[in-house]
Amino acid sequence: MKPSQFAKGFKARPDTTSSEKRTALDRLNAIDGIVSNDHSNQPAANGRSSAFADDDRQEHTLGPESDDYKTWRRANRYVPGQIIELPLKAIKPSPFNPRHFYLKASIAELAVNLAKQGQQQAIHVIPDYESAGTFFVSDGGRRVRALKEANKETVKAVVVDLPIGIESYKLGYDLNVQRDSQTVFDNAVVWKRFLEDQHFQSQRELADHLGLDESTIAVALSVAKLPENVMHEMVARPDRFGSNMAYQVTRYHTARGTDATLRLINKIVSDDLSTRQVADIVKGRATAQESPKPAGRQRYAQRLEIKLEGIAVGDLKSYGDDRLELRLRGLSKEKRDELLHQIEEMLQSGVAKR
Repeated sequence: MKPSQFAKGFKARPDTTSSEKRTALDRLNAIDGIVSNDHSNQPAANGRSSAFADDDRQEHTLGPESDDYKTWRRANRYVPGQIIELPLKAIKPSPFNPRHFYLKASIAELAVNLAKQGQQQAIHVIPDYESAGTFFVSDGGRRVRALKEANKETVKAVVVDLPIGIESYKLGYDLNVQRDSQTVFDNAVVWKRFLEDQHFQSQRELADHLGLDESTIAVALSVAKLPENVMHEMVARPDRFGSNMAYQVTRYHTARGTDATLRLINKIVSDDLSTRQVADIVKGRATAQESPKPAGRQRYAQRLEIKLEGIAVGDLKSYGDDRLELRLRGLSKEKRDELLHQIEEMLQSGVAKR
């Protein structure tokens, strides 16, 4: 991508202005509505005249089209919202992808599911208008990686009308936040790059564009000072390492270095340390070897690590005589729903027996 196009895309039609009638997320929801109604059963665009979109329908359903998208759509006889199959080799990551870290274990598990069940949900892509036949991933980078690992050659996709830039970034960011899969570590790496590449001139400008408090940006940029190998150790446990915990680990790393920090991370996981406990370690009120539990904090009696297909996904803890706590993260939606159904059946069966 040429720098001029990159800059133009980044500034094009920002969805933070009052003149923008629909946000990127609104537009994507409208597209998904089209897909679920009558376009999901259509074949891939194949040159038939019926594949032309009705301009009036497009205007009222999704809002005005960009000139580049309209030209591409008409040239390729594409219906907005239509699911088509594209070669995986034609798909490339967006320079404004909100996610930086992809866990190998998670990709491997999804690859197994895709190999068995096929791709159930289309990804969203944006045409690269300066490189005919290629597309940027707007949403679905994890599925693309898993399909490649499963040795697939094509991907089901919906082509959306967004500029590569802040709008496409915010769309991916908002979707990840909804799924609870956007981490402070992804933010740290990406936001640091935004500022280094001078797409924003200050933390405040970045915060204004994203609609976030400047303190949120500041915490993430502090975390960005950590080496990536240290971040990787925490990315795998988002239930333990949120923004506050990551910030305390960053402070510890500044004072003690990488090796000591990796040991602290292991202790946080094994001993279930709280953010306050880690803050006490950072301040020297406790040591990483022995850190007292705060008064009133109940220690679990037993902890069972739970694995699915050899991958750690959470734990089951017992407290006292009458409390169980189950925490699972990183599951596919299908696996989550399956486990929830099994737990509900087990509990209902227990009530019936009583």
